[in-house]
Amino acid sequence: MTARNITMFRGALAALLALSMAASASAFAQISPEASGTAATAPARTADPSLFNDLGGLPVIRPLVADFVAIMLQDDRIRHTFAGTNLERLDKTLVEQFCQISGGGCAYTGDPMKEVHQGLKLTNAHFNALVEDLQLAMDKHGIPSHTQNRLLALLAPMQRDTVTR
Repeated sequence: MTARNITMFRGALAALLALSMAASASAFAQISPEASGTAATAPARTADPSLFNDLGGLPVIRPLVADFVAIMLQDDRIRHTFAGTNLERLDKTLVEQFCQISGGGCAYTGDPMKEVHQGLKLTNAHFNALVEDLQLAMDKHGIPSHTQNRLLALLAPMQRDTVTR
């Protein structure tokens, strides 16, 4: 990873670490705007639907997330942080999160990031490793860097709720 990419992804990494470690029990759901206040909310910032379309929609987001999780579980720097995680729920909540934040109309139904990561003692190094893993997955799916950066910029604000050391 280049120094330019590390700088671009530093803030987004914490957001992704938060997402990846959320193992809340939830089913993938799409909800109407009127019902959006009923589920646990993700970041307040969301993109216009063009980002969701630029990512390829759910037909790309689902396999992207599956590859992302597989890469994280092989990464010696962070795989230990997933011990005891329900991987099926992790996959579902990541799909929900990426869909919602990119403007796809999905609802994230997982637990709040601060609650999920409390006591895990996660560092910026963990977060940076996670962003690198997400970039590898997005590269594998042919997602252009400018689209990757748009998604990561929306995920970045979650860093303050996940990195505690």
